[in-house]
Amino acid sequence: MGIEMVDFKHMVWVSERAQYEAIDEIEDKDDVTILNISVPEMCRRLAEGLEIPEWFSFPEVVRELRRTKPPRSEQGFTVFFTGFSGSGKSTIANALMVKLMEMGGRPVTLLDGDIVRKNLSSELGFSKEHRDLNIRRIGYVASEITKNGGIAICAPIAPYATTRRAVREDVEAFGAFVEVHVATTIEECERRDRKGLYKLAREGKIKEFTGISDPYDVPLSPELSVETENVDVDNCAHQVLLKLENMGLITG
Repeated sequence: MGIEMVDFKHMVWVSERAQYEAIDEIEDKDDVTILNISVPEMCRRLAEGLEIPEWFSFPEVVRELRRTKPPRSEQGFTVFFTGFSGSGKSTIANALMVKLMEMGGRPVTLLDGDIVRKNLSSELGFSKEHRDLNIRRIGYVASEITKNGGIAICAPIAPYATTRRAVREDVEAFGAFVEVHVATTIEECERRDRKGLYKLAREGKIKEFTGISDPYDVPLSPELSVETENVDVDNCAHQVLLKLENMGLITG
């Protein structure tokens, strides 16, 4: 076809000559200042809101990059609580929502398991297929919130690792996904059970109940695991805030 490959040379900035040059063509390397920013380094600087020097790119280009890829502290993200019924997910999620709303800057939406069941998945039952579909719906809404720069807080039981992984993939296409395992024991959850659901499950009156007649896949590598036994809610919510700050998603 008459097409020839053009060799792409590694270009670097030579300060003394104020120009880009091919690194393998610079003969006086020891006498000049050579500067370079890799693509991963550029992405890191964008994510952390750090300076990108004018020698690297035109200011107009950098402004557009910052507009389309703001720092992590300005991006949307999802906090996904998972754990047994009665583990404290909703309580911690509500406390976290209040704290994040007080900080301001981004809209915060709580997608609690019971609320979603009532308003988004009222026609679904509790079979494995329907529970998976319910979680996927939560994940879809969370991904849309994340994509548009908001904060989604999800608090379903979400017992199956495969479904949680699918939700993570949906969300991470647009922002960070922070899985928080509320690691309350099944015994403590039964002790707290005011609705008597565990008792009914033990008696076989509720079928496919997570932790009793249906399995719960314990998260193997969540971003955070919190214990709620003998720990107050504010402490648990504060642990989540510290994790979000450590990840660069919020500023202290």
